[in-house]
Amino acid sequence: MMRMVAMAMLLAMVGATSAQQVYPNKPIRFIVPYPPGGSTTPIARLVSQKLTESWGQPVIVDNRAGGNTIIGTDALAKSAPDGYTIGMVGNVHVLMPSLLRAPYDPLKDFTPIATLTSNEAVLVVNPSIPANNLQELIALAKAKPGQLNHASSGTGSLAHLGIELFNTMTGTKIQNIPYKGSGQSMTDLLGGQVQLALNIPSNVIPHIRGGRLRAIAVTGDARMSALPEVPTFAEAGLPGFELKYWYAVLAPAGVPKPIVGKLSAEIAKIMSSTDTRQNLHNQGMEAFMSTPDQFAALMKADMARFAKIIKDANIKIDD
Repeated sequence: MMRMVAMAMLLAMVGATSAQQVYPNKPIRFIVPYPPGGSTTPIARLVSQKLTESWGQPVIVDNRAGGNTIIGTDALAKSAPDGYTIGMVGNVHVLMPSLLRAPYDPLKDFTPIATLTSNEAVLVVNPSIPANNLQELIALAKAKPGQLNHASSGTGSLAHLGIELFNTMTGTKIQNIPYKGSGQSMTDLLGGQVQLALNIPSNVIPHIRGGRLRAIAVTGDARMSALPEVPTFAEAGLPGFELKYWYAVLAPAGVPKPIVGKLSAEIAKIMSSTDTRQNLHNQGMEAFMSTPDQFAALMKADMARFAKIIKDANIKIDD
């Protein structure tokens, strides 16, 4: 009897190992907790197409929007941990639980796979604002507390948290004006209904080049190649102000390490290729590669940083 049990266990282990070795041998679902369109769509399509080409198995993008990304992300958390369901997340994954009751733990209920892209933020103002650099903008905001408005894609969004951090660091009181998306916020910014925004490069660079917006500063350690004339916040006199947007791939908790390693290595290969880098650069983004452990550390650090900003600014949104 003992021999039969031992043999059964051995066969099960061999079968599991064999399944991992031939992974993937069926279609993979790629959950994206955002609606089609916007900055997530081209990234998701690029990754799914390249994985399909590399492995010969369809990688199907499944847009599951709603609940500030919670609906799609919860579906990912509840999926089988076999490597056949993966999901795309951004910074909002680690900041949303500080704002809403999420049915999952953003760290414990997921397996980090790989980061995909990152981009810094650009602080821009409507040209009607009499501020040509960061120090002039800070002085103006201090002279008019509560009278300058900032356009963001919603309460609790990364841009909103960025402006609250800016207020804390500079002693200003710039008001956040939340929008449901970037389209109307950009329209109002260009029209002067709001005065400034902290936004991703792809949304503002065309307007900067057209003279419809004035760039004040960029986040990051170095100037952007697309905006070489615009100083970093550190150069402009506000060191320590950082805001980086990133997108990455997670899987449910418990995915076997060999599958995690295969997914991570293939995604890193895709993101490091010359054509991918050029594709992303054309969209104002940069390829961002990391190991699963590095990605886990990034999420943990960002979660703590955003939670502090949310607490200090007393940011709340309705469930």
